[in-house]
Amino acid sequence: QVHLIESGGGLVQAGGSLRLSCVASGRTLNTYALGWFRQAPGKEREFVAAVSWSGMNTNYADCAKGRFTISRDNAKNAVYLQMNSLKPEDTAVYYCAAEQTYSRGSYYIPAPADYDYWGQGTQVTVSS
Repeated sequence: QVHLIESGGGLVQAGGSLRLSCVASGRTLNTYALGWFRQAPGKEREFVAAVSWSGMNTNYADCAKGRFTISRDNAKNAVYLQMNSLKPEDTAVYYCAAEQTYSRGSYYIPAPADYDYWGQGTQVTVSS
């Protein structure tokens, strides 16, 4: 079982930055693809960014391209989401997720529906 705990959310003004962290316990994450998702009030949860288990491949939603950066630190069993140039529409609960993908190759990133493990989320609020 993988337990994921997010942190780093908060209230920030438009144009500001936040760095979200997600730390795992229970298993080491070095064979897991890791993703960030978000859910705004009244909306479906949406994909934001993901990184393959090897770190050799990343994928971003259009809303994140050029502003957000996903990274992982296997030594710390963690994944991060650096968010710059934040906009009010980025306001949401942000979740990290993990999926065991070692056998699928170094570049494989799961479809959003395929992640097995999820954190409880951290609130990000961007004021205008």
